[in-house]
Amino acid sequence: MRISRGSAAAALAAGALLLAGCGQGGNESTLTITGTAPASPSESGSPSSSATGSASASASATPSSEPAAPDGSPEVVEEIATGLEAPWGLGFLPDGDAIVTERDTQRVLLVSGDDYAVTELGTLDVAAPQGEAGLLGVAISPDFAQDRFVYFYASTTSDNRIVRATLRGERLGEPTPIFTGIPNGYIHDGGRLEFGPDGMLYVSTGETGEPSLAQQRDSLGGKVLRLTPAGKPAPGNPFGTAVWSWGHRNVQGLAFDDADRLWASEFGQDTFDELNRIDEGANYGWPAVEGKGGRSQGFVDPQQVWDTDDASPSGLAFLDGYLWMAALKGERLWRVRVEGDRAVDATPFFVGDYGRMRTVAATDDGMLWVMTSNRDTRGEPGPGDDKILLVRP
Repeated sequence: MRISRGSAAAALAAGALLLAGCGQGGNESTLTITGTAPASPSESGSPSSSATGSASASASATPSSEPAAPDGSPEVVEEIATGLEAPWGLGFLPDGDAIVTERDTQRVLLVSGDDYAVTELGTLDVAAPQGEAGLLGVAISPDFAQDRFVYFYASTTSDNRIVRATLRGERLGEPTPIFTGIPNGYIHDGGRLEFGPDGMLYVSTGETGEPSLAQQRDSLGGKVLRLTPAGKPAPGNPFGTAVWSWGHRNVQGLAFDDADRLWASEFGQDTFDELNRIDEGANYGWPAVEGKGGRSQGFVDPQQVWDTDDASPSGLAFLDGYLWMAALKGERLWRVRVEGDRAVDATPFFVGDYGRMRTVAATDDGMLWVMTSNRDTRGEPGPGDDKILLVRP
């Protein structure tokens, strides 16, 4: 269960161990332990009005200087950690501690305890960062208490793949590839991992800048995949393969709501970014359609669209009836109400206040962790970037 946290500051801790891992079904992997066009949403959203950091991560429970929001708007109540380098993935362990990945450094971090101590668990050298590729998503096994498995999405020199490692204390074991061969590229690598209520692992992939891959059903690019925890195509998949849905450009966020529906945030190209409800076997139209207008061609239309300047959506989370979507270029946090099987009433918050927002995750005690991404080569880092912010919805 997610636990409440205190607000005391803590220092970075680091280990100094070295392990080597062997590849399986692909490249060898080594683990080094170093201790689109409206200005507002197309539905009934109502927009609101509305930053080089330290190279070493540190815990930082700095209370927000902003007053509490009397109108019920979300507020940043403290900075959980600062000095991160392009953090990307975030997953909570059963005790409320968190695993964080950094895209370009290949580092795996543990944020733990009431004082949010930041510990470097190691680096996944299997990852080969370039452009938007590198060490991306992370997911925690639903049976972590028994198997101690942590799953990572990594871009190698030849593919994108999912690797699995055991975590015992502050020691991360050898990574083992469990699913390989996802196309990779300088851009559009997908990378989000999310275990569903069915115990299966859902994976977002991108079309790597080759749009035609999205409409090739036998390709793993431009898809949402559904796998068993062992990395096999899940039973009941619509095509008898790993593919769950197709026709995607670059899905960056996955989240399940309280009715077990899967939602995905997706980069558009020049005009429309998208929020989609993901249905089994459905085709979402890229590159034939960007945004809405694909129903006549047998495609599924998005639930919400945004001008690409207002979104470039990444991480996605569900909490108390709302989807919360982090926006990169848009530098804001979007809140979208879920009404039945529809997503309506999109509202932005923190517009420009913290720069690019990469990942958002909900805690069991009703809070949000939001990670900035100002050191990903496309942002303008401010003091303390990158950060993890604790947000009260």
